[in-house]
Amino acid sequence: MRSTYLLLSLLVCLFRLPAQEPLREVRGVWIATVKNIDWPSRAGLPAQAQQQELISLLDSLQTHGFNTVILQIRPSGDAFYDSPIEPWSEWLTGSQGLPPRPYYDPLEFAVTEAHRRNMELHAWLNPFRVVMDADKNPALAASHVARRRPDWTLRYGNISYLDPGIPEARAYVMNVVADVVTRYDIDAIHFDDYFYPYKIAGEEFPDTASFRRYGGRFRDLPAWRRNNVDEFIRLTHDRIIGIKPSVKFGISPFAVWRNQADDPEGSATRAGITSYDALHADVRTWLRMGWIDYVAPQLYFSIGFAPADFAVLLDWWERNTFGKHLYIGHSPYKIQNNQDPNWNSPREIPRQVEAVRQNSIAQGSLFFSANWLNKNLLGWADSLRQTYYQSYTFPPAMAWIDNSPPLPPAHVDISSDKRGIELLWLTPQSEEAAYYCLYRTDRKTPPLPLARYRMAILREEGNYYLDEEVKFGRKYHYLVTARDRHHNESEPVMVSRRAWKWR
Repeated sequence: MRSTYLLLSLLVCLFRLPAQEPLREVRGVWIATVKNIDWPSRAGLPAQAQQQELISLLDSLQTHGFNTVILQIRPSGDAFYDSPIEPWSEWLTGSQGLPPRPYYDPLEFAVTEAHRRNMELHAWLNPFRVVMDADKNPALAASHVARRRPDWTLRYGNISYLDPGIPEARAYVMNVVADVVTRYDIDAIHFDDYFYPYKIAGEEFPDTASFRRYGGRFRDLPAWRRNNVDEFIRLTHDRIIGIKPSVKFGISPFAVWRNQADDPEGSATRAGITSYDALHADVRTWLRMGWIDYVAPQLYFSIGFAPADFAVLLDWWERNTFGKHLYIGHSPYKIQNNQDPNWNSPREIPRQVEAVRQNSIAQGSLFFSANWLNKNLLGWADSLRQTYYQSYTFPPAMAWIDNSPPLPPAHVDISSDKRGIELLWLTPQSEEAAYYCLYRTDRKTPPLPLARYRMAILREEGNYYLDEEVKFGRKYHYLVTARDRHHNESEPVMVSRRAWKWR
C-alpha cells in the first residue's frame, strides 16, 4: 500500500496561494448539453468518445482552477442519465429514448470524474421546457411527457412547455428532481432562468384555461403565475431537504429582478424585461424565505452598460441575498460577439472578476459556457488561469446546511528514508470525511492562514503521502486535516520530521 501513490485521487497544489486569491470561492462553469452546445460535441457519439470528451473538458477546467461544474442533465423533458421517468436525450444518443452504446450512465460517470478532480457537480435541469423546435415536429419517445400527457403542455412560439399552472405538471417535475437527488451523489440541484417563458412580441402565453380552472382567489393573472412558481420552488426545496439534506438548491435567474421605476426595492436599471414581471420568477422572495441556498444571477452585461450596468446589478444582488450565497454569472460568449463595444476589451471579464472579489457578499463566479473557455477569445481564460485562478480554492461552506467539521484523522505516522518523508494516517471512524488536506511548513510555528501552505488534497483511499520535495537535514512540520462534502475542515493533526534524503 505504501508503494502506491494514489495518483488518481491526488490533486497536487502549489505551496502558497497568490495573495489576491480568496481562501474560499466558487469557480464554476455551465456545461450545456442542449443542441450539443458544450458536450457531447455531437449527438450519437459512441459512449467511449463521449466519456473521453468529458474527461478532457474536466481536465481543462481543473487546469484553469475551477472547482464547480453545472452539468445540464435535463434539457427539455429528456435525460442525460438513466431515468425511470423520462427518455434518453436525443442530444446524447442521436435518437430520443435510445440508451448510450455501449451502455453507461453519463451522470454517474460525470459525478465520479468531477469528484475525482475535487470539483462539485451541480445537476442542472430545465423544469418546464419539454420540446425544442416544435415546428420541426421532432420524433418524441413514447415515454416523453409531451406524448404521455399532452394536456399538460402548451405551445408558445417554437417551443412546447409544461404548464406551470397545472399542479400535476409541477408535481411531475418535482418527482424528476426527487429521483435524481435520491439516486445520484450530486452536490446540488440547479435551475436556470426559464420558468414561464420569455415573452414573444404580440403573443400571449396560452394558459387562460388553466387560470380559469386553478386561478381560484387570484384575479390577477401575473400574480397567479408568480404564485405557481413560488409554490414549485418551495415544494422542490422541501422535497430535496426531505430526501437528502446535504444537497444544495440553486437558481440562476435573469440579471434584473425588477427595475426601480416599477418597484422601490428594484435595481437602478432600465431593463426591457425582468425576472419578476416577464418570467414570473420572484427570486428575491425565494431568498428571503430561505427556499434556495444560492442564487447565481446572469449578469450578462458589461461594466458601464447604461440600461443594466454590471456594477449596479452586482451591488443590488449583494444587498438582496438575505444571508444565502451569491455567485455571479458571467458571459464570455459575448466577447467580440456583441454590439456593446465593451465586449471588445480583453479586460472586461477580468474587471468583472475583480469587482466580484472586491465586494463583501459575493462568493464566486460562474461562466457560460464551457465551450467558450476553450475558444479563449481575447485570452480571457488565460487571464483566469495565470492571474486569478492560479491555485485550487475550496467552495465556501453553507452553515445552514452543515457547520460541523468532521473528526480529524485518528493518528498520523511519519517516517523518513532515502525517498523522502512518508505520512500515513488512520481515517476517523465517522464517515463524515470526504477527503483530506495535507499542509507543510519548515517554520517552527505553522503560520495562519493554514491554507497557504497546502501541499495536496487526497480523496478516496487517500490516507498516504510521500513527500519527495525535501532537503537533507531540514525539519518539516506537516498538518493533516479531514474535510466533509461541504468543505468544513477538522482540527489539524501535526507531526514533524527531519529529512535525510538528498535532493
